[in-house]
Parts: sequence; structure tokens; C-alpha cells
Amino acid sequence: MTDTPNPTLADPPPYLGEIGLNNFAPYLMNRIMGRYNASLREEMAALGLTTPKMRALSVLSTINDLQISELSVYAVVEQSTLSRALDALEEEGLIRRRPDRKDSRVTRIAITDAGRAAFERLWPSMAKMYQRMFTGVSEEEHAAFVSTLQRLLANVRKHDF
Repeated sequence: MTDTPNPTLADPPPYLGEIGLNNFAPYLMNRIMGRYNASLREEMAALGLTTPKMRALSVLSTINDLQISELSVYAVVEQSTLSRALDALEEEGLIRRRPDRKDSRVTRIAITDAGRAAFERLWPSMAKMYQRMFTGVSEEEHAAFVSTLQRLLANVRKHDF
């Protein structure tokens, strides 16, 4: 792979009407994630979870003990929305907050055993929907797609993580 711009991206760029929604990657990514979240909504509701709560538990099940600002980035949830979700998760005993050892002004968030259990109840549905998204996609196409997404994220992200 090269780091040169895609030659099909003209300068100046074409208008959205010229590109078409079905050729505009951000639109497609939003549609995919909207459908993914909608497919999980009923099961999440049965577990008392919302999308922000699910995202927080998902991240914390993989990268535990994060600062709220870090969790907000990883979970792709605005910090104000995440704070309300964390209040509820803490009240439900699914996460715990603690001051950072090095900076008492910073709060760290950790998943509890109950939070991990809640996430593990939801995970099979998440995994099933993930597999469904990639039906008919070869392992090579999947690997190339994930690699491309990682490159795109590196191009647009504002944080080192």
C-alpha cells in the first residue's frame, strides 16, 4: 500500500449528487452501524442497556480501567451522554469509578463482574450480527476491509488511540 492519495478522488471533489449515496463511504458506514445497533436494540433493552451503555461495557470488557475521556473516544459517545450512561451503569453495579492514582482530578472507570456478565449475555447477539454483516465476504476481503478501516481511522483520528 502507498500513502499517496486515491487518484479517483478528484480535486475539487464532486458533489454528493454526483457521487451518489451508495458510493459515499460515510453514508454506507452510518447505514451499516445504524442497522447493527437497531438489530441489538431489543435485546439490549431486555438487559436494561442502551447503545451508549452497551458501547461502554463493550470497550471496558476489552480495555478496562479507562479515564472517562478515553472511554468516550473508544465508545464513540459524547462525554455528556456517556456520563449519564455511566451514572446508570454504576447505580446498576455494572461499573465502578475510582480516582486515578497519579491524578486525583481524573476518574477511572472499570467494569465489575456483574458488568462483564451483562456484556457476555449480549455478546452472542453482537457476534451473530457481525458474522451476518460479512456473509459472502472472503477472509481475504474481510482482512483487507478491516485494514482499510484501520487506515481510515488513522487518517481522521485526533487521539493516539
